[in-house]
Amino acid sequence: MSKADELIGAAMKALAREDQAAFDSAAAFLADRDDADRVLVEVVTRAVSDLWRNGWQPADVVRIAARRLTDWHGRVAADLIAWEMRAYAPATVDERWRDQLAGLEAVVWWKGGYLAARQARDGAGRLVTVSGVLELLGLLTGLPRLESLGPPPGAARRTVLARPHAVSEKTLARVRALLAKAESTTYEAEAETFTSAAQSLMAKYSIDAAMLDARPGGGEAPAGIRVGVDAPYEEPKAVLLVLVAEVNRCRVIWSKELGFATVMGFGADLSWVEMLFTSLLVQAQTALVNSGTKKHGSGRSRNKAFRQSFLSAFASRIGERLAGATADAVAQESASRGADLVPVLAAREQEVEQAVERMFPNLVSHAVRTAWDREGWAAGRTAADRASLGARDR
Repeated sequence: MSKADELIGAAMKALAREDQAAFDSAAAFLADRDDADRVLVEVVTRAVSDLWRNGWQPADVVRIAARRLTDWHGRVAADLIAWEMRAYAPATVDERWRDQLAGLEAVVWWKGGYLAARQARDGAGRLVTVSGVLELLGLLTGLPRLESLGPPPGAARRTVLARPHAVSEKTLARVRALLAKAESTTYEAEAETFTSAAQSLMAKYSIDAAMLDARPGGGEAPAGIRVGVDAPYEEPKAVLLVLVAEVNRCRVIWSKELGFATVMGFGADLSWVEMLFTSLLVQAQTALVNSGTKKHGSGRSRNKAFRQSFLSAFASRIGERLAGATADAVAQESASRGADLVPVLAAREQEVEQAVERMFPNLVSHAVRTAWDREGWAAGRTAADRASLGARDR
């Protein structure tokens, strides 16, 4: 073991026992060494590789780094993930991983040593940079094992032909563009038009996929994705995600301490749940901003209670609207196809339940409690009534 390795080990032990003085001392000695850059990057890269084998994905790692440390640590995590991913042939990296890496803008942008490049980009001292990377390493080496949602890099096998009922990237791009327009317009009628078009596209793929899987030779298996549930007001946001997922035949397992929820379902449904949840959050946030600041009669702020109640009511009412609209959509599709879709869709829900039981055998349910504010609750339900849900509104 090199001296640099010893210093990294000493810094990790100091972090574990929360000994700031010992950590600062080890980091200072490490920062003075010429081999610090190479050794530290190698150690972090090995930690990242271990996380892949423990079920973590790129977006999970960057999210937890920013959540538990700072946005700077999140950016460094994305950089070093890009560095680690150089070891794998593109054909052995799952498509969902490639999408996450692109979304994170995880690329090797530097030449030469990373610490020097990072220091220059930030305009920071070397000790500050070294200390920050050591803090990130301490976090990464202490993360728990997660359920595997797909093959780690190096183990994926790219198929030559896509499944006939897979949602194409072209369609997803159209849906995303429509939702972006719905979120940006100030006219409710326009938002309704854009979101209805997006909903119609995804509803068609979801029902078509269910019918194809019901035929002999079908059989797409349920899968999982992780969706960030960020502070503040995580509880009502998680409830909104649960309600959006349930009416789309998906299940949600919320890991509050890790800042995400695992959503289990079929491919087309998962894509729509993630996009609709994100769009509704934007609409809810816009309505919250327009509601202004709330105070008690004494002048003391009651913004927190108002906003929690607002988002809770928004989620509750959205759930009601989605449930009713979904039932109408299934009835209309059944009539147009001359076949009862309810048994087919119920069978898919059962498959999802079985997948959840296999992946999370020790699942425990907890009640979610939030603050109560009468005006916030009423405003939230009103905003939910105005929110665009798409074709299912009909």
